[in-house]
Amino acid sequence: MDYLPAIELLSPSGCTPTASIIWLHGLGADGNDFAGIVPELRLPASLAVRFVFPHAPSIPVTINNGYVMPAWYDILEMDVQRRVDEAQLTRSAEAVHALIEREVARGVDSRRIILAGFSQGGAVILHAALTCVRPLGGALSLSSYFPTADFIKPDAANARLPVMICHGTHDPVVSEGLGKRAEAALQALGHPTRYLSYRMEHSVCLEEIRDISAWFQKVLA
Repeated sequence: MDYLPAIELLSPSGCTPTASIIWLHGLGADGNDFAGIVPELRLPASLAVRFVFPHAPSIPVTINNGYVMPAWYDILEMDVQRRVDEAQLTRSAEAVHALIEREVARGVDSRRIILAGFSQGGAVILHAALTCVRPLGGALSLSSYFPTADFIKPDAANARLPVMICHGTHDPVVSEGLGKRAEAALQALGHPTRYLSYRMEHSVCLEEIRDISAWFQKVLA
């Protein structure tokens, strides 16, 4: 099977992984965008995590005048609803499902797999996590939104999946209102959520990294 190309890191280095975190970048970036965060998380060696940072394919993006760039799906309009190419988003979620299956084949219990994503990547992992046929450990949405909330058909395997949402209060790219709307939609579906906001724009801050680390440790304990 063809998998998304990805950067893989072990924490601690050289460990035999018993958990996996698949982390998707945002529009115009690649897997390197979050690879540097691994040492900053300061996860205990006992967790033995394999981090997988996939690279999105390069496609034309309508809101950027059709410019070809790494993207998980096309964004058609930059209105408050964020109209997107739903078929492309779904295909990206299916590619994440393939990465999950690979981790299981490598010996990782699916319940110790966490999906994480920033901006566009967050939208994909929410859809991928809720539609996955294997029970997962959790989903982390960073500065993102939930564009498929109105038509998603969740799988019962992840009906109670815990979701953590982090968002900047001054985000000019993905407004915090979209993050709160995602939380409301997830709660309506029955998911236990944790919502944290930070005084930042469309980025990641040190306080957020510490909160993410604590949540990873709680979920994987």
